[in-house]
Amino acid sequence: MSSQPPGCEHYKRKCALLAVCCNRMFACRLCHDAHSDHQMNRHDVQQLQCLLCGTRQKVRENCCRCGTKFGLYCCLVCRLFDDTDKQQFHCSGCGICRVGGRNNFFHCYSCGLCLAKGLKGKHKCVQEASRANCPICMEDLHSSVVFCSVPHCGHLVHSSCYKNMMKKGIYSCPTCGESLDDMSTLWKMLDAEVAATPMPKDYRDMNVQVLCKDCHKESSVNFHVVGLKCQCCGSYNTCRTATQQS
Repeated sequence: MSSQPPGCEHYKRKCALLAVCCNRMFACRLCHDAHSDHQMNRHDVQQLQCLLCGTRQKVRENCCRCGTKFGLYCCLVCRLFDDTDKQQFHCSGCGICRVGGRNNFFHCYSCGLCLAKGLKGKHKCVQEASRANCPICMEDLHSSVVFCSVPHCGHLVHSSCYKNMMKKGIYSCPTCGESLDDMSTLWKMLDAEVAATPMPKDYRDMNVQVLCKDCHKESSVNFHVVGLKCQCCGSYNTCRTATQQS
């Protein structure tokens, strides 16, 4: 007999779920989605099977035949069973279970998901931001098992995708182009590089019109190959909007 605990790579549990969409048993919805060309609606599940005695039955907390508790954590709304303590809790606002401890999160009804308490009153709300896909991996944000990062602009991105962007030197939001973090140190470095790199005489008096992606204002700036600095907020996160001006 195998010494491995019943369940799958996603959850340690003692039951399998019957997917209504294809009438097949899967250890969890994530296993279903990984081996199907469609997604499983967890709330549609009406039957499960005990992995210890094999009895198929209606969704419930304990096996009707052998009495086995299917998971130390059980949410009959989400059809979620798990023997691993992840500080799970069900959020009625999200409509699904979250991990990390109820006391560590609050539900933002504007963004549409649970956020860390440290962000309460300190983040920019984007209406139903969680109902979109991650702009990097294009996977669902709302029901993802990966935590979300909330940059200054309020457009959500998976934390793992956010870290990969930082490693690759991408510091602007893939949705709106606004800087993802405080870039003041980098702007000072660019200031020094601009000062140390004088432009040829023919270009010294050339001005261009730019739009700042951080403060969203337009300004006329001196053209420089290193970067075009916003005259309103000092950001180099700009783009040209008009032809050259003298």
